[in-house]
This record gives sequence, structure tokens and C-alpha cells, in this order.
Amino acid sequence: MTDSPPSRRQPPSTPRHPSARTAPRPTPDKDQIALLEPFERLGLDRIALVSTPAQADQACDALARASAWGFDTESKPTFVQGETSDGPHIVQLATLERAWVFQLHDPGCRARVAELLALRGVTKAGFGLGDDTKRIQHKLGVQPADVLELNTVFRQRGYRKDMGVKGAVAVLFNRRFIKSKKAATSNWANARLSEAQLVYAANDAWAALRVFNALHPTA
Repeated sequence: MTDSPPSRRQPPSTPRHPSARTAPRPTPDKDQIALLEPFERLGLDRIALVSTPAQADQACDALARASAWGFDTESKPTFVQGETSDGPHIVQLATLERAWVFQLHDPGCRARVAELLALRGVTKAGFGLGDDTKRIQHKLGVQPADVLELNTVFRQRGYRKDMGVKGAVAVLFNRRFIKSKKAATSNWANARLSEAQLVYAANDAWAALRVFNALHPTA
């Protein structure tokens, strides 16, 4: 009787650690970001303050030419426990060329901002927009259309839950996005906004659009 040849045993496959597939992609920390060169910013010559219906009409004409806008809002901070914000007090929209800071004191200006935000077919990209959209619904009576939360895009790509504009700019451009804490906690309900407030608000929206374009280069 002829012995049958020994069976060839397949080498055991190397098990993959379960966390290897789900490990988050690394993002720079605050200390690492602080070492980066500053990210470019829009100057006042490319920022328009919009507070009247006529100014809003001009802004609408310019924004209508773009297929995507950077989007953000600012509200007067609340410092007392239980105090409810009546914001947003401004809405920022940006193209790659310019940014518009809309004040919402005037009813006509508010109405035009509501029309812009409800416009379909234009992506409105930004960070941390959950609270922004809820406040807009309450104050302007519209559901913003085609809003893209950029944190969601980064989560889908394996980054930590909340990237934020600083982390996104560091990852995509290897630059440090400058945000003024003083401006961030300033009174956005003021009838007269400071230059620092305008630069802060406009660049939040503009940087969001830059991030969107880097993530979607063919958009």
C-alpha cells in the first residue's frame, strides 16, 4: 500500500488586531499646531459688513455665482447660568474671494439671509453647525439647506470625532489657524462691530470653505 503524500498545511494567517482597522488617524495637538506657520487670512479689504437690505442684495448677487460657501454664525456669549441666547446675531458666508458678515438687527436683512440659507443647490460648509442651525431655525424660521458639517467628513475619514477648523487646517495645509479668544467671547450683538470681530468672523467661514475645497477638489 502506497503511503499518501502528507497533506500540505497552510500557514496560519496572522490575526489582525481588532483595533487596527478602527484606530483613529493621528491629528496634531495644540503644542504641535503652535509650531506651524500661520495660515493666511482675509484682510478687511476682502470682508464686507452687511447690515441693510440693499447691502444684502449686493451680497446675494455675488454669492449666487458660487456653488459652495463657507458658513458660520456668532452669538453674544451668555455668562449667567440658565441664561438663554437669542442668537445668532451674525451670519458669515464666504467664497474663495470674499466673505460677508451679515448683522441680523434689520428685518429686511434677516429675510435675505434666511433666503440664502434656505437656497438649495449650494453647499454650506462649516464646523460645529448643529447649534447654529437650531438657532437659525428659531430666529429666522428656516431650515438651512445643503449644510455640510465638516467634522462629519473627517470622522468618515478616520479622524477623531471633532476636528475643528484648527485641526483641519493643520492636517490639510500644515498651517496654524489663528483664532482670537478675545474676539470669540466679544459681544456679537453690538450694533457696531470692531475690525477684530470682522476679521475673526469672516475668516472662520473662509477657512471652512478652504477646508471643503481641499477635501473635495473637484467640487
